[in-house]
Amino acid sequence: MIFVLALILSLALIIVGIVRFKIHPFFVLLTAAIMYGFITGMEVSQIIDAINGGFGSLMGKIGLIIFFGVVIGTILEKSGGAMVIATRLITLIGEKSIHLAMMLTGYLLSIPVFADSAFIIMNALNKALSEKAKVSYAGTTAALALGLMATHVMVPPTPGPIAAAGILGAELGSVILWGLLISSLSLISCFFFAKKIAAKVHVPIVMETSGDALHKPKLSLSLLAILIPIVLIIVKSVFDYPSLDLQTSPIYPVVHFLGSPVIALLVGVLLSLLLPQQLNEKVFSATGWFGDAVRISAPIILITGAGGIFGAMLQNSGIADFIAAYFSGMTIGIFLPFLLAACLKTAQGSSTVALITTASIVAPMMPALGLDDAFLRTMTVLAIGAGATVVSHANDSFFWVLTQLTGMDVKQGNQVHTMGTLVFGVSAIIILFCVTQLVG
Repeated sequence: MIFVLALILSLALIIVGIVRFKIHPFFVLLTAAIMYGFITGMEVSQIIDAINGGFGSLMGKIGLIIFFGVVIGTILEKSGGAMVIATRLITLIGEKSIHLAMMLTGYLLSIPVFADSAFIIMNALNKALSEKAKVSYAGTTAALALGLMATHVMVPPTPGPIAAAGILGAELGSVILWGLLISSLSLISCFFFAKKIAAKVHVPIVMETSGDALHKPKLSLSLLAILIPIVLIIVKSVFDYPSLDLQTSPIYPVVHFLGSPVIALLVGVLLSLLLPQQLNEKVFSATGWFGDAVRISAPIILITGAGGIFGAMLQNSGIADFIAAYFSGMTIGIFLPFLLAACLKTAQGSSTVALITTASIVAPMMPALGLDDAFLRTMTVLAIGAGATVVSHANDSFFWVLTQLTGMDVKQGNQVHTMGTLVFGVSAIIILFCVTQLVG
């Protein structure tokens, strides 16, 4: 019973520290992990080993992957590549299908670019097209925001899903493939929510003139930095699939090297350097785009490392044996990771923190929950991602980005965005459960 008490106290410390006292999540997670170790009676040497081993082991696996993913997104955003992709996609789909255009554009952009930044990039275009098409600005905003959230929590190389996959030992190519499938299916209900329900909220459109002369790179070059790393990772996953017996192929060493996530993302970084007009200090310097990527990725990497410490502390304490005995015979499965992530998301606001913290807590419990095989590890990552959207409200920075840029008040934000994230999360966990029953 001491394990449950220690875990509850640790979670309470995390939530109160982040929400009430605004302490950086890294220090809160680290403190909570150490407190958990002492409450459960771990020896000092075990606590120190969990801190060093948990942080170092996880950073060795995914630290560079997170950083390279952020670099790609930063260059796409600042070079104008992200806007080129968005504009072309909307042209292909057509302005008459503005809700679908916004949702799919957000879905694609949020894979390399953070949801907050992608919304800022897209808002002016969304506003102009909504005005031109004479459709509800609230409805198109909901479609855009939910498209952004879907890949933000479910599809690597977004940092949150990468971190969760690394903590749980899920195969990254599998997470990408299933993440694309589950998240896209989950957006079907969100599309109807945006078009039929959110669209009833009246938000006036205030147009602003802009003298923006942003450089516009070629669409093909803009897409390369996103698609090539994903293709390389997926191809490696196919070659690694046991029943296909492709590991004896003469090209396997090349596929294995290029498809390793850290190399695949590095290839993406190199391809993204085709986008800027000039490769100079504006791109490479500590105060340039690379410096911006370092500043953006550093907190995420540190929080992920602290999550690794928390997970190692839980594992070393022996909680897995307790959980195994307590949950024996129960079929709670992927619902526990989903509910835990949802509680953390609702309480403290950050989807990334919810993903990392939940993955850290669940990792030692996987065998007890009946989730300890390759496919179910992937499903667990996605279940945590689904929970990490439920719900976005006033303690989430994305909520305020959305409401402030669109002119919505808090009530309208709750009607349009908070309810939308609930629809997405519930739809996703229902689909995940059905998939696990059919495939597992």
